[in-house]
Amino acid sequence: ISHKTWMHTPEALAKHYIPYNAKFLGNTEVEAPKGTEVVEDAVRKLKFQRHIKKSEGQKVPKVELQISIYGVKILDPKTKDVHHNCQLHRISFCADDKTDKRIFTFICKDSESNKHLCYVFDSEKCAEEITLTIGQAFDLAYKKFLESGGKDVETRKQIGTLQRRIQELETENSELKKQLQDFEEQLMMAGSVSIQTQSTDVFDMVPFSPVTPLVPTQANNASPPPPPTTLHVASIRKDLFGAEPFDPFTCASADFPPDIQSKLDEMQEGFKMGLTLEGTIFSLDPLDERC
Repeated sequence: ISHKTWMHTPEALAKHYIPYNAKFLGNTEVEAPKGTEVVEDAVRKLKFQRHIKKSEGQKVPKVELQISIYGVKILDPKTKDVHHNCQLHRISFCADDKTDKRIFTFICKDSESNKHLCYVFDSEKCAEEITLTIGQAFDLAYKKFLESGGKDVETRKQIGTLQRRIQELETENSELKKQLQDFEEQLMMAGSVSIQTQSTDVFDMVPFSPVTPLVPTQANNASPPPPPTTLHVASIRKDLFGAEPFDPFTCASADFPPDIQSKLDEMQEGFKMGLTLEGTIFSLDPLDERC
C-alpha cells in the first residue's frame, strides 16, 4: 500500500472501530501469504463462483466491516452476528484491484486450520478507502507493538488461548450435567420399580405380620427398656364389658334363672309342635314324618 495521508484519527481505530458496508464475494485458500498475483487468482476464482450462483438466482450477500487496530470483523449488517473475526496480526497482505476499482482483498491466516485464506469484497465507492483504513490500522498497531516491547501481542495470544480453554470447559461441564441428570432419572425409576414389586394383599397394602418383633427404643436416661408384654389371645375370657363370652353350645339349663328357663321350655315345646308357614307345616322334630 502506498503511503497516503490517513483518513481517521488514531483514537477512532484504537478505542473504537470504523464501519463500512460492502458485498462479500467469499474467501478461498491460497498457497502464499502475500503477492499481487496470488490475490488476482483468488479474485478470478471467486468472481467465477459468484457468477454461477448469480445465474442460479443467488444474490451477493451484504456485510458490515468493522476495522480497528485489533483486526477486521465481518458481520451481518442486520443481526450484527460475527461471521469472521480476522485478527490484525494474522493479516499478511491487503490490496485493492487496480483493474476493478470496486474490488479489494486481504489475506489472513486461519487460527484453526493455519491455512492462508484470501477474502474478497465488492464496494462501489469505498474499496480504496477501506484498503487505506486497514493500512492505517496496521501502522497504529505496529507503533503500539514497539511501545509495549512486543508484550501486547503476546498478551492477546494468551487471552485467546484462555478463551478457547474456557469454552472447552463450559462444553465439558454441560455434558457432565446432562450425564448426572440422566443418572438421577435412572435411580428414580429403579427405586419406583423396587417399591412396586413389594408383596401386597388384595387391597394393595403391605401384609401385617403379628409375629414381627417390635424393636425396643432406648430410653432417654440410657436405661434399657422393659421387656415387651406377650399377648396371649387364648387367655382372654371376658368381653369388652367385663362379662364372659356367651357360648350357646356349652350352656345348660342350670345356667338360667327358673322363670327364664320355663319360658324357654315353652318356646321349645312350641317349636316341637310344628310351625305353619303359608299353609305348609314344618317340624323341628326329626321323628315327625309329616314334612
